[in-house]
Amino acid sequence: QVQLVESGGGLVQAGGSLRLSCAASGSIVSITTMGWYRQAPGKQRELVTTITSGGRTNYADSAKGRFTISRDDAKNTVYLRMNSLEPEDTAAYYCNAFIATSATSATRLYWGQGTQVTVSS
Repeated sequence: QVQLVESGGGLVQAGGSLRLSCAASGSIVSITTMGWYRQAPGKQRELVTTITSGGRTNYADSAKGRFTISRDDAKNTVYLRMNSLEPEDTAAYYCNAFIATSATSATRLYWGQGTQVTVSS
């Protein structure tokens, strides 16, 4: 069984910063791409950023220059540093990861339960 647990969300004023963490645990053999998505009330879930096992990153236009994704493979953890936060960034933030649970199995996509980020104006 694999679990992804996010932490670090909260209430912050516009212009402030937060760092989200997402730790994967369980029967993990390898993790390839990890990412962050967000979903605001009444809107579809959207990509924020991803990072491959080789460290290649991809950002949504809304995140470029303000958000930074990183990972610690020794801890099976992915981070999202968010600076210059705006009220429009208010959403539930979800991490995901492609994880293999055995040496012979393909990776499968797992999701965390989400952490709320609220940015006040």
